[in-house]
Amino acid sequence: MSNETDRVLGHADESDGIEEYDNPLPDWWVGLFWLTIIWALGYGIWYHGVADRSQERRLADEMAAAAAAYPSEAAAAGAAAAAFEVTPEVVAAGAPVFGQYCVACHGGNLEGGIGPTFLDDQWIHGDRAENIVSTITNGVPDKGMLRWQGILSSEQINQVAAYLISKNSEATGRPVEDFLTPAGEAGAASVADSAAVVR
Repeated sequence: MSNETDRVLGHADESDGIEEYDNPLPDWWVGLFWLTIIWALGYGIWYHGVADRSQERRLADEMAAAAAAYPSEAAAAGAAAAAFEVTPEVVAAGAPVFGQYCVACHGGNLEGGIGPTFLDDQWIHGDRAENIVSTITNGVPDKGMLRWQGILSSEQINQVAAYLISKNSEATGRPVEDFLTPAGEAGAASVADSAAVVR
């Protein structure tokens, strides 16, 4: 670029009479421009070469720190499911949780309403404890049931499931131990058969 100043480029006839000057940039601006280029090159060499850092590594470190600080709900749910049990204490703890969150759809006495009853032997999404916990955890969006994971803790979900199992056992005479048998084992009712029931 020329060092000549106030030189008119002669574009007035193409730009509605507006004249354009071809002036060189100030030295301080050009100096800053070159400084940013030199700084970028030096920083890039240091960041990726000398310090051996990268965005991928930083993301991995942040994800590892987040996983340690906030264990995933899935992992917590899996741990809670492994310790699932139906005891009088757990059932008693599940009653108020059911009363606060589930009564509107399933009735105060589990008789059903908007949602199905829990007092018969028909389980739409499986009749084993693992199926019941999974249904509460993940919800049934196509039927309008919320996903309770993130609203209820894994412990509360287990408590509600234990409460439902206990009350169903009282109403139908089915042993609680039958609910605790893993789905698919010999003597257990097929989950597919239970899922075929339409209410």
